[in-house]
Amino acid sequence: MKLALFDDHRLGVVDETGESPRVVDVTEALGWPHDPDPLTAGWWRRLCRDFSRVRGRLAEAAAAGEGRPLASVRLRAPALNPSKIVACACNYADHVAEMHGVQERTLGGVESWMMNFDVFLKAPSSLSGPAEDIVLPSEIVEAGQEIHHESELVIVVGEGGTDIPEERALDHVLGYTLGLDITVRSAADRSRRKSYDTFSPLGPVLVTADEVGDAGGLEIWLDVNGGKRQHVNTRDLLTPVPAIVSYASHMMTLLPGDLIFTGAPPGVGAIVPGDTVHASITGVGALTLSVRRG
Repeated sequence: MKLALFDDHRLGVVDETGESPRVVDVTEALGWPHDPDPLTAGWWRRLCRDFSRVRGRLAEAAAAGEGRPLASVRLRAPALNPSKIVACACNYADHVAEMHGVQERTLGGVESWMMNFDVFLKAPSSLSGPAEDIVLPSEIVEAGQEIHHESELVIVVGEGGTDIPEERALDHVLGYTLGLDITVRSAADRSRRKSYDTFSPLGPVLVTADEVGDAGGLEIWLDVNGGKRQHVNTRDLLTPVPAIVSYASHMMTLLPGDLIFTGAPPGVGAIVPGDTVHASITGVGALTLSVRRG
């Protein structure tokens, strides 16, 4: 099932069986009140936690509804006020190798501790949706610092948990979406460099785990102005999805609706005002975003 948040943060199911995709509003089928305010939208976290209980109702409402052309609605990021955004560092070997050159150029030397797999946090306020631009802070642009794109598979947590065993980790995954981890290259802490507003574009929809299937065999692409920058398969993740979920849950409780960015593929590079970024993941979807200066 493909779930979309659209317009006034309504819940939709995307139907791609016809000539063009349509979205059916299934908000009323949830069985609990819908709060359109994204800052207080506990209904979304409840959906993430209880999806298996309401999936049948949502499917029935989607089958009965007429739907609207997907192109006629304003898609929002398929996440509402997560308690945290967890992000993985150094999770593709070729990206680790390329970062030596990036750090030599931007920092004047290699920070060896940054070359190991680990997780860090991004501000939830950095989330943006498919209809929004990537906004580069004026002070960063004026300082001449590089701002890079990173295209990533993003895990959406369903039923949360603590100390989740790796062999049960996928039971805690609701689904997946596509995210960009926009990054200032500087000596500052990762969380600071990656948490500006619009630095976590997400979308276009949430695809449930059963529909995606094996998350360890997905192709990720990213182009800037039509030129290929990134292409990788998630089978090359050094720490695969089940291990990521388990690892993160051993240091912090994962709550329903939390997001986990799985790590940047090789091919990171600078974006500047006026660029157009197109990213896609097989079976998950695609984003086309404009870059502008704040």
